[in-house]
Amino acid sequence: MATPSHRRSLRKRRTIVVTAAAAAAGIGAGILVLNANAASSTATAADLYHQTLAAKDGWASSGTGTTGGAKADAAHTFTVTTRAQLVKALGSASDTTPRIVKIKGTIDANTDDLGKKVSCADYAAGTGYSLAAYLKAFDPSTYGTSKLPSGAQETARAAAQAKQGKNVIFRVPANTTVVGVPGTNAGITGGMLQVQSVDNVIVRNLTFAATRDCFPQWDPTDGDSGNWNSQYDAVTLRGATHVWADHNTFTDAPGLDTSDPTYYGRQYQIHDGDLDITKGSDLVTVERNQFTNHDKTMLIGSSDTDSVGKLRVSIHHNVWKGIVQRAPLARIGQIHIYNNFYDTTNLNGYVLQYSVNSRAKAQVVAEDNYWKIPASQKVAKLFSGDGTGSIAGGGNLVNGTATDLVAAYNAANSKKLKTTVNWTPTLTAGLETSAKNLPTELATTTGASVLN
Repeated sequence: MATPSHRRSLRKRRTIVVTAAAAAAGIGAGILVLNANAASSTATAADLYHQTLAAKDGWASSGTGTTGGAKADAAHTFTVTTRAQLVKALGSASDTTPRIVKIKGTIDANTDDLGKKVSCADYAAGTGYSLAAYLKAFDPSTYGTSKLPSGAQETARAAAQAKQGKNVIFRVPANTTVVGVPGTNAGITGGMLQVQSVDNVIVRNLTFAATRDCFPQWDPTDGDSGNWNSQYDAVTLRGATHVWADHNTFTDAPGLDTSDPTYYGRQYQIHDGDLDITKGSDLVTVERNQFTNHDKTMLIGSSDTDSVGKLRVSIHHNVWKGIVQRAPLARIGQIHIYNNFYDTTNLNGYVLQYSVNSRAKAQVVAEDNYWKIPASQKVAKLFSGDGTGSIAGGGNLVNGTATDLVAAYNAANSKKLKTTVNWTPTLTAGLETSAKNLPTELATTTGASVLN
């Protein structure tokens, strides 16, 4: 088997029945669902668009906390339904004015300013790129396997990829909340939210689907047999701080990997990450999301030399189903992984390589998580590492049974995971000390479209 590439390529919700008296006070009738960890000063003041991260809810609550666009005025509160409107509402990535961007319905990133569909062929037009010519130019039997592609077709591929990037990358400024409007199937198809070198961002209640790169690059030096590497994560954090990703759904559907062709004996991989946290990003909380039908899912640290002292991330109460790897792959930082549910059953051709990988001296605490695995799955494959990373913590269950996952991995591998870390998690509001109910609990409290 070819070596896998490691390159960058509610707690329980409170349901509050609003009484007639409350309605008279201006709250409104019906049922208001609040995320208990999305705290505002009072329940009556809270709403989906202005909610902020609660105290002690993971690394993103550290220091100044994460409030996103909660202080936005009416002039900086937008409801958008098209790609062009989203770009306008986000404005300049350097503008720090608090803003709330409400996404209503599903936005197709591969459309022009008039809403017309833009195809891969449209992006390639005028660049000189063609897949057939690219494959001929860099066929390993003639080009070799020792160097990256260079020359006319690689230049054309990069130009076509850049054209697509101008359309599908949405740059999020500081002090911003991007949130899906309940009841509208809110989300972004084929696009990427880029949170780069900014502070204080909230992303909630959105479905990110079918983020794809029309123009993957061939790298014959990647792994044992080379790999196709693509751009565009669904959400990417690069040098970002104080970010809260909550109640989102990430999926390749409808463009699953099984529909992709094979070139040079390797899958033509058009998907990159779901939610990558790299380039010295820090103080991030990822909770109540669903990650499904994806390969390289969450990368923490873009390389083994990413920023020491940063990459502090909390990952809790998420569902991982049909995930091949990187749930997450962690480098360097202090990462707390707790109360997650991993279903490693093969799904739509997505077959597990591993769940959690600790490498490059990462300091991971993984506790009170639940793994559901098929009878054919080896417990030793749930963790992975390079011999320098650590995974501490306990209370993890496999099919309902307490299991020492580090011990299982170490017994089967020469590059051992270390079992001690240099920090103790303290920002742990909502930590459940038993994982046994997670499969049932998280089935209805995670992902997009469950917040109201």
